[in-house]
Amino acid sequence: MKLIVRKSHLKGTVTIPGSKSHTIRAVAIASLAKGQSAIHNPLTSSDTQSAVNCYRELGAKIDTSDSKLWKVAGTSGVIKSSREIIDVGNSGTTLRIAMGSAALAPAGQSTTFTGDEQIQSRPIGPLMNALNDLGARCKAIKNNGKAPVEVTGKLAGGKTTIAASTSQYLSSLLLCTPLAGNDTEIDVTLLNEPGYVQMTLDWLDKQQIKYENQKLHKFKIRGGQSYYGFDAAIPADFSSATFFLCAAALLADEVTLLGLDFSDSQPDKVVVEYLKRMGADINIEPDSVTVKAATLKGAEIDMNRTPDALPAMAVTAAFAKGTTKLVNVPQARSKETDRIRAMAEELGKMAINVEELPDGLIIHGGRPKPTELHGWSDHRIVMALSLAGLAVDGQCTINTAEAMSVTFPGYVELMKSIGANMAMTD
Repeated sequence: MKLIVRKSHLKGTVTIPGSKSHTIRAVAIASLAKGQSAIHNPLTSSDTQSAVNCYRELGAKIDTSDSKLWKVAGTSGVIKSSREIIDVGNSGTTLRIAMGSAALAPAGQSTTFTGDEQIQSRPIGPLMNALNDLGARCKAIKNNGKAPVEVTGKLAGGKTTIAASTSQYLSSLLLCTPLAGNDTEIDVTLLNEPGYVQMTLDWLDKQQIKYENQKLHKFKIRGGQSYYGFDAAIPADFSSATFFLCAAALLADEVTLLGLDFSDSQPDKVVVEYLKRMGADINIEPDSVTVKAATLKGAEIDMNRTPDALPAMAVTAAFAKGTTKLVNVPQARSKETDRIRAMAEELGKMAINVEELPDGLIIHGGRPKPTELHGWSDHRIVMALSLAGLAVDGQCTINTAEAMSVTFPGYVELMKSIGANMAMTD
C-alpha cells in the first residue's frame, strides 16, 4: 500500500498508545509465570500479536478478546515444545526473547522459529552461542547464524560471554536464566541500547528476581526462581511518540501528547532532549508534553541508546539549519532494514545532502523536495518519511506503508486527528 502525504499544520491533543517493548516483556513474563496475569492497555499490533501467538504455542493461555485488558494463564515455567514452526512475523524482539523461553523446555524437546524475510536476515548467532553455553542446543537451519532456528532444551545455567550488538540478546538471557536449574553468570563485552536492558531489569525487580548487576558489564542470576502472576498497566510508547514530537517541532501551532511517563526507563524519552538541543519549543508537565514549532538548528547527537529514533531524527535534521551528525549507532544497519542506508537514499531523493557513515549520518539541512519515496517495508522508515511529506510543499508518496501495522496500526488516524493531511491507498 501507499501513504499519500501533503503539507500540513498540526494542532491538538493525542494520547500515545502503549509500549511495544513493555507489552512483549509483559506477555513473556506472564506466560512463564505461576498463576494469572492481567495486562492493561497493551499495544495491539502485528509485533505484539506475534508475541501472543508465540507464547500460546509454548503453552500459555492468553485471552486478548478485550483489547484494553489481556489475561494470561502462565505455564509456571513448564514450556511445551511446539509441534508447529512458530512464525514471529517481523518481530525481532519476540524472536530473541522467545528463544530464551523455548530453551527452558524439557531436555531433548525442540521448538523451531522462523519469520519474514527481514527476520531471516537479522543475526542471532551471539544469542545462540550463549544459550548453548548454558545447556540448551540452538541450531540455525541454514547454518548462517540466523532464523529459521531450532532451540532444544534444557537450559541449565552456567557461565557465558556475550557481545550484545542488540540489547535483545541480553534481555533474552536475563528473562530466561532465573528459571534455569543453576545460577548463571553473564559477562557482557559489548552492549548497545542499554536502556532496553534496564527496562528488562525493571520487570525483574517487580518480580523480585534475585540477581547481581555490575554496571551492566557482568551479571549473576540465581537459578531456581519463579515468576508470579501480576496486574500491571503498559506505559505509553516513547518510540511511537517520537514521530509526533518531531512532527510537532517542525509544524505545530501547538500539539500536546498525553500518557508519557518520564520516570519510565524507555530510552527513547531522550528524544525530547535531542529536539531541545536543536532548538525545539517543548514544555513537560506531570501529565503531558506540549510542543510548538520552532526554528531548528543542527547538532551532533550520539544515538547509540536510541536506534529506533534514527529515521525520525534524520528527517528532522533535513529541515534544520546547518549540519546534524547522528553517530555511534551501527546497530541501526541490522534492524528491519539497514536504516542508515535507507535514510541516506530517501533523503537524497528529496535533494538533501546526506553523508553516510559506517555508524550514522551527516545531514546538511536544506529545503527538501516532494517526491515518491520507498518505505523499505520498515514501519519506522515509513512513518519517518511521512514527517517529511507533512513539511514540504507538494505531495509525497511512500510505498510499503502497510509496514506501519507492525508497531503502530493507528498512526495515520492519530496524525489526522491533529490536522495531518495523509491517507492510505492501494
